[in-house]
Amino acid sequence: MSAVKRLSKVAREFNQSIGEIVDFLSSKGHQVDPNPNAKVQPQMYDLLVAEYHADKAVREEAKNAGVNNADKQSISLEESTPKKTKKAESEEIIIKNIENAVSTIKAKAPEGANPNVVGKIDLDQFSKKKKEAEVEKPVEAPKPEVKKEEKKKPETETIKATAEKLTGPKVVKKIELPVEKPRTPKSQDSNEKRKRKRIVKDGRVDVRSEGQRFKKNQKGKQPRTSELSEEEIQKQVRETLARLSSKGKSKGSKHRKAKREEAAQAMQQEAEKVAAEKKILKVTEFVTANELASMMDVAVTDVISACMALGLFVSINQRLDAETISIVVEEFGYTVEFTSAEVQESIVIEEDKAEDLVERAPIVTIMGHVDHGKTSLLDYIRKSNVTDGEAGGITQHIGSYSVNFNDKKITFLDTPGHEAFTAMRARGAQVTDVVIIVIAADDSIMPQTKEAINHAQAAGVPMVFAINKIDKEGAKPDKVREELSALNILVEDWGGKFQCQEISAKRGTNIDELLEKVLLEAEMLELKANPSKMAVGTIIESSLDKGRGHVANLLVQAGTLKIGDPMVAGSYAGKVKAMFNENGESIKQAGPSSPVSILGLDGAPSAGDKFNVLADEKETKSIATKRQQLMREQGIRTQKHITLDEIGRRLAIGDFKELNVIIKGDVAGSIEALADSLLKLSTEKIQVNVIHKSVGQISDSDVLLASASDAIIVGFQVRPSASARKLAEKEQIDIRLYSIIYKAIEELTAAMEGMLAPTIKEEVVCNIEIREVFKISKVGTIAGCFVTDGKVSRNTKVRVIRDGIVIHTGDLGSLKRFKDDVKEVAKGYECGLNIEKFNDIQVGDLIEGYEEVEVKTKLA
Repeated sequence: MSAVKRLSKVAREFNQSIGEIVDFLSSKGHQVDPNPNAKVQPQMYDLLVAEYHADKAVREEAKNAGVNNADKQSISLEESTPKKTKKAESEEIIIKNIENAVSTIKAKAPEGANPNVVGKIDLDQFSKKKKEAEVEKPVEAPKPEVKKEEKKKPETETIKATAEKLTGPKVVKKIELPVEKPRTPKSQDSNEKRKRKRIVKDGRVDVRSEGQRFKKNQKGKQPRTSELSEEEIQKQVRETLARLSSKGKSKGSKHRKAKREEAAQAMQQEAEKVAAEKKILKVTEFVTANELASMMDVAVTDVISACMALGLFVSINQRLDAETISIVVEEFGYTVEFTSAEVQESIVIEEDKAEDLVERAPIVTIMGHVDHGKTSLLDYIRKSNVTDGEAGGITQHIGSYSVNFNDKKITFLDTPGHEAFTAMRARGAQVTDVVIIVIAADDSIMPQTKEAINHAQAAGVPMVFAINKIDKEGAKPDKVREELSALNILVEDWGGKFQCQEISAKRGTNIDELLEKVLLEAEMLELKANPSKMAVGTIIESSLDKGRGHVANLLVQAGTLKIGDPMVAGSYAGKVKAMFNENGESIKQAGPSSPVSILGLDGAPSAGDKFNVLADEKETKSIATKRQQLMREQGIRTQKHITLDEIGRRLAIGDFKELNVIIKGDVAGSIEALADSLLKLSTEKIQVNVIHKSVGQISDSDVLLASASDAIIVGFQVRPSASARKLAEKEQIDIRLYSIIYKAIEELTAAMEGMLAPTIKEEVVCNIEIREVFKISKVGTIAGCFVTDGKVSRNTKVRVIRDGIVIHTGDLGSLKRFKDDVKEVAKGYECGLNIEKFNDIQVGDLIEGYEEVEVKTKLA
């Protein structure tokens, strides 16, 4: 039976289109996805062979058409001239040796003595054999014209032996010879040796005496007249070479030669094995595109192009699944071996029974371009204001929320729209059931909108299009529909299959109609899950809270997650110590399609990692340990060392520079997005290397690593500790702090290109510790503070820092000492203050005062 093949390969084999193959199999009762990577089972392949064998034969005939058109051979006069074979030459030598021997015997014989005829030698057969050898032609070719004089010349050079053919021995009379004394064995042996002659026969050396050869011929054994086969000739050559090589060598030399041959053979086998292993990639599942490119020593753009050919839109740091890795490495001539297979197989997923499945809430992801109104739409649905809590008014993290509509639960995922958050949008599309694509009516379809559509199509999830901002002037919904049709997407209003709704997220216009269409798509999917088994799901986001430890935001996709459950997520394990919903309320358990935050993991898993609840805590720790070991091995394998070619390339460029970066952030997803964006900034002359990235505040170890590797530290929504800041000043390490990701990208891009150096620098002027909090009606929250460093003034801008994380940036509302308003308060004094539009002040918070000062750019 045939093996399983891919649809694209089968279509090429039978010279048919993919659509033709799919339609034929559908008519035979076999449903096949029109995806080129879809698999064709053996029974389907047999049906195709029976139907399209004629087309396959035509393709094979066309493929081999050029094979039979061989070049004509040109034959020269020299090649057409018959050449003497080795056998003919050896026979001619034998004839000449015999004639010389006869002449010698005649010369030594006494005068008058007649020869005693004891036998005969038929010399004609040698002449016949010689003629046959001369007539042999290796190649059929036209005979060249040869002049008579040239034809006579080779005939005169050949001496033919003429003799009367004898029919048998004829005894005429007997001659009595004198009897000689018997010789001693020694003298007889030495005399016999002197008479021996070396005669070449059939390519071998005959060292027998003339008497022995003559005696052997007397027994009636005729010379061989048939042609030697190629196998016999090779056998004789091997025997001759073996005798020549072994002659005169001792056993010790033979043994040493055999050992040398064995060692050479072993080295050759080892070299072949190493060469074969170089084409085998040992990887863990979910390696990134950048790591895979480093292991194959190819450009990461080539790997991304190969993924795009498969219909997958990936970024540099996006991790690939096992099937994608297998297909991509085959394109580059490699094979893949997954070292994490035993770890994955150790997790047993419970099978779902039909009677245990119940209806679950749909998971809906909101996607689209930045500032097109995604979060505003979710705000109205949640009846809350999420955007005000985001820095710069744009979404920096992926959020998960649960709402009720018409007595039905819907889980929403809000993804960022900025171009840096490609990986986040890809994760949102992979765990969702329905996607809402938000497009502004007063704008056009932007690159991130197209990317979101591609992610949804690659994940195979239905899409609902929300045309937002229809209440604004200049809104053109029909223009949006027209641009969608250019992307082969027709909405239902224009006779297509995709649902579309015009909305206004600010005013709440048509939001209910949009949600009804979402629920309609979900009902068609018939979403069900088993709530009674152990929970499985996906990590949405993770962060480090100094007071609570590692916090993981996750989405339960099946089963029920309870407090106390041992779980493994990525390469980290732990027990669920506490669980909270999206509103921060403590809960005891979470069923399918529920977004929750948990405490208890011993690390911050990567966004997109799968989590599994297991029965035994020891098993979770064992699996996590194995995964950490595999991750370390993977890091070693993907570590790219500098080569001579790279050194030569850098010397040729002349001014090649490297920028080493350490990234610290508040959540794992934002760190991944920032690292992805910075790596894309690499050019031929400037290479960006992200040598370390993790969640949490900037610590002393980060500063020491930056000092050792000559790197800069980029902090996203985090701040350095007091000791780390002092150490950075001492080591002269540059720490850049950002709250909006595109500002970090723009500034580093400008600095790298040398177009724009930072002209405005933040300078910390004071540090204030909150020791008491007073809540006053109609005024707000007043903080009783102590200035620990610097001087605070009325116009100082401040940041509120809690456990190393920036929670608010703003201006001072008031500054007092006792009951009097003051312009400034110096170090070592107490004061009272409040912050404009911010009342969530707690005892123990730190207030960092800073000023933006213009600094003259220093030329390097």
